[in-house]
Amino acid sequence: MYEIAIIGAGPAGASAALFTAKAGKKTVVIDSDKGMTKRAWFENYYGIEEISGPQLIDIGIKQFQKFGAEYKQAAATAIEKTADGLQVNLDSGETVSAKHVILASGIHVDLAEKLGLTTKPGTEPRIKTIVDVDSQGKTNVEGVWAAGTITGVSVHAVITAGDGAKVAINVISELNGERYVDHDLLK
Repeated sequence: MYEIAIIGAGPAGASAALFTAKAGKKTVVIDSDKGMTKRAWFENYYGIEEISGPQLIDIGIKQFQKFGAEYKQAAATAIEKTADGLQVNLDSGETVSAKHVILASGIHVDLAEKLGLTTKPGTEPRIKTIVDVDSQGKTNVEGVWAAGTITGVSVHAVITAGDGAKVAINVISELNGERYVDHDLLK
């Protein structure tokens, strides 16, 4: 069983996975390879002069894998509550069990709706429906969190990456029973 399963490897999901894996949490990232970041070009992403969406995704995957997070290219088809957490069903027939799930699936709310998460109208252009979360990123279903565009934050990748990091820090803090902080220092 994983401690954290993240659905989506775009900026929000990859950023969340980077933090959870670096914190030593057993993490898996599930991605269908259908996110809108794959079609983007960035000249407004802090710290990077310019980069294509596919390059940004590849770097994000390498970063979280460096710290031990696993990556599965598959579509999540359902999330179900179990006696000891959550089960994510994949289109490959495989299942993934986790204590917590972070939805970072961009504009795709079908899993959230199937699970019975509370949704509301979106406020960003062309984003019709979003998942309702509290300030920590928690949804109305215990153990299910959401980050990025699916929660209504700005669709700008740098903002969704920050939201993914925020939600990851909150999940790690809950798992640890105390506030988690991750700062790297020059040696």
